[in-house]
Amino acid sequence: MKANRPHQIALIAKPTTPASSQSRGIFVTTQWTQVLATRGDSPEARQALSDLCAAYYTPVFVLIRRTVPSEEAARDLTQEFFARLLSRAGLGRVNPERGRFRFFMLGAVKHFLADILDEQCRLKRGGGRVPISLDAGTDSSPGLEIADTSRPSPELEFDREWAVTLLDRALNRLGREQAAVGNGEQFPALKPWLTGDKQEVSLSDLAARFELTEGALRVALHRLRKRFRELVKEEIAGTVGAATHVREEMSYLLEVLSRG
Repeated sequence: MKANRPHQIALIAKPTTPASSQSRGIFVTTQWTQVLATRGDSPEARQALSDLCAAYYTPVFVLIRRTVPSEEAARDLTQEFFARLLSRAGLGRVNPERGRFRFFMLGAVKHFLADILDEQCRLKRGGGRVPISLDAGTDSSPGLEIADTSRPSPELEFDREWAVTLLDRALNRLGREQAAVGNGEQFPALKPWLTGDKQEVSLSDLAARFELTEGALRVALHRLRKRFRELVKEEIAGTVGAATHVREEMSYLLEVLSRG
């Protein structure tokens, strides 16, 4: 798990204001609302769901890996989960009142694992293909062990990966934006101040490198931080079913990262 990201909290943990007309416009075109509108039955909704699933492979894998001792088997099951999800004619289990992609995916993975366990039980009774074990040990992994109470719950690990994924996607979008406006060299140099990573040089040294005043570089950094927060909100908006949920998900993102 990417445990080096909680420091990014400082960049987005500012009081939020009521949704502006711009943020409402962003919300209207989100991927998840397209899926919810028709339960995934339209080509547009299917593409939106496919895009969301592609972005959230890691949180799903982390959740499945907690159940499956073998990493290879966990990856196979993760691929099977997405294949089954994307081949469905509809999304009957989606509750519009709980229309958040995070809720949907967490519930869908749990249902999938329960279904796999039922399939294995039937195969053990009636033969057929060799199942992927959810509980047996391997040469490199033990079987079922006593639960480690010091570890976070599988659900919390899933949510942490969800939060890290959102931050990384926002950061990558910011990098592409900066490259498009000619700041492709400046952005990587300022990135440590966005992520909280160790800075190898001072801002004054960077300012001299880019032939700017230190004040001008600080203004540029301030704008980057502001844009980063905006992009995080946009990423969250793409995964919820109501504009009012954006602020709630932002608060929860901060909460799960703070537990790291």
